[in-house]
Amino acid sequence: MRLLITGISGFIGGSFGSHAAKAGHVVMGTGRSDVRAWSGLYTRIHDADDLSHLIREFLPDVLVNAAGTASVAASLNDPLNDFHGSVETCAKVLDAVRRSGNDPLIVIPSSAAAYGNPTSVPVSEDASLQPISPYGFHKAACELLSREYAECFGLRIVICRFFSVFGPAQCRLLVWELYKQLAGDQETAWLEGTGSESRDFLYIDDAVAALLGLARDRVQNPSAQSIILNVGSGIETSVIGLAEQLRDLVAPQKEIRCRGVIRKGDPLRWCADISRLRACLPSWQPRPLREGLVLCVKAWQQQARFSQYGS
Repeated sequence: MRLLITGISGFIGGSFGSHAAKAGHVVMGTGRSDVRAWSGLYTRIHDADDLSHLIREFLPDVLVNAAGTASVAASLNDPLNDFHGSVETCAKVLDAVRRSGNDPLIVIPSSAAAYGNPTSVPVSEDASLQPISPYGFHKAACELLSREYAECFGLRIVICRFFSVFGPAQCRLLVWELYKQLAGDQETAWLEGTGSESRDFLYIDDAVAALLGLARDRVQNPSAQSIILNVGSGIETSVIGLAEQLRDLVAPQKEIRCRGVIRKGDPLRWCADISRLRACLPSWQPRPLREGLVLCVKAWQQQARFSQYGS
């Protein structure tokens, strides 16, 4: 397949591009910063006119719009900037496809943040959207824009609501921040919340494998309707449970304590109903959480040794 990825320099976009290129697909990416070429072809463009032109030249089978914002906290601090980076970016990408006159499959990575605090878990794609942060509202707005372009202009779209994706390249958010504490000198690792909050954790390689599988399936079945899919492990894990697993890998002697602060914009419980995803990809199987944590710890420890010794 020929794959065009906006936001190739980001966590999701870069990971997907690397995975797809290694699988033998032709990859082109756009981003705000310099990007490294794996075995695919990468370029840089900065506005929608260029993107429309690139679509006509490159003729992608699939466009993955991985460009956009990725922080609940940042959206609370500057909601307008989050709107520009998320909703406006999505609108420009969708309209660039419309103006190009081509018909690639469009994959829109969304977020479980659009659900807010679901009334029950696991939460299905048919649950009402009740976001509790600007980030979540803007992801829901991107989904509505995608529906507009699907219904009004016939664009073929797959929306993937990601839950808590993590991996070695994501040096931010819960898993990384907890690892830093456990690998540091302090005797106690602190969690901001109560520890009873839950998430649905998914290792990055499994997330991008699902994306690639969905893209391949939809390209082979071009008459399939646009669809919304949860992308998660389908397993609910408490934050304290995650912390204990990570502690056992990094610093078994350390204590974990909770500050008991409920952070604004953070949901209490998350777990995905992935029955729709499994129906589309029967052979897809995410790895256990511990296995993903082991891979992260090994990568981060190797990076630390390289930084210390230079080899």
